[in-house]
Amino acid sequence: MKKIILPLVGIIGAAVFFSVFIVKEVNQAIVLQFGDPKRIITNPGLNFKIPFIQNVVYLDKRILNLDAPPEEVIASDQKRLIVDAFARFQIIDPLKFYISVGNERVARSRLSTIINSRIRSVLGTQRLQTLLSEDRTKQMSLIQDGVNNEAEKFGIKIVDVRIKRADLPPANSDAIYRRMQTEREREAKEFRAKGAEMAVTITSTADKEVTVILADAQKKSEIMKGEGDGLRNKIFADAFGRDPEFFAFYRAMQAYETALIGGDTSLILSPDSEFFKFFGNIKPKTE
Repeated sequence: MKKIILPLVGIIGAAVFFSVFIVKEVNQAIVLQFGDPKRIITNPGLNFKIPFIQNVVYLDKRILNLDAPPEEVIASDQKRLIVDAFARFQIIDPLKFYISVGNERVARSRLSTIINSRIRSVLGTQRLQTLLSEDRTKQMSLIQDGVNNEAEKFGIKIVDVRIKRADLPPANSDAIYRRMQTEREREAKEFRAKGAEMAVTITSTADKEVTVILADAQKKSEIMKGEGDGLRNKIFADAFGRDPEFFAFYRAMQAYETALIGGDTSLILSPDSEFFKFFGNIKPKTE
């Protein structure tokens, strides 16, 4: 009896073992019977299947990442651009996904082709300047909508599509850098020319103002000097009118000071000359 029970228990245990399977929280499962889908399980937990007849295919229900290979895009202005994009997708219809693509490897390959094709079709209608500006977000929305329309056939939802990097080909980059360098050099020369022109203008204006100021000062100086000479002559005239002899004496003293004090000039004059008339006896003036 024991010989019969033990193999029977083993068979029952094996049947139970192969008929039980667990669906994790991050997975969803499809129960297949000879390759034909029978059940779709999206809730986690313990489940059962017919052993040796049915098998289970597990699919990830998390949001998955997809790195598309870099793609060369020709913009509408015939500029070339190397675009490296990535996408995030989720399997929302396990049955449609299994029937159309079968597994994630095939799905990623198909999605990469669709994303690159959509990138070329959308970005190819835009200018290079637009692709490198803030308007690129709008273009990415168009790409995501287009990819979503194609991905629905596979039971996939595209959560997001983004461009990681957009670079110019090496030959184009060198040409653009040279053009940028030439443009900056031209702007620098223009700025220097404008600065030199402003410097000449400022210098000429300052020289003109200096000339005007000096001329005005010279004019005022001559006027003041003329007024002073006039006032001096008037004082001399008044003094001469009051006492001609004293005025003659005063002028003679100034002449002596100028001619005789200092200097190496020698004068040979007669003692009774007019120049020395005040060196004799000076008689006091009588009333």
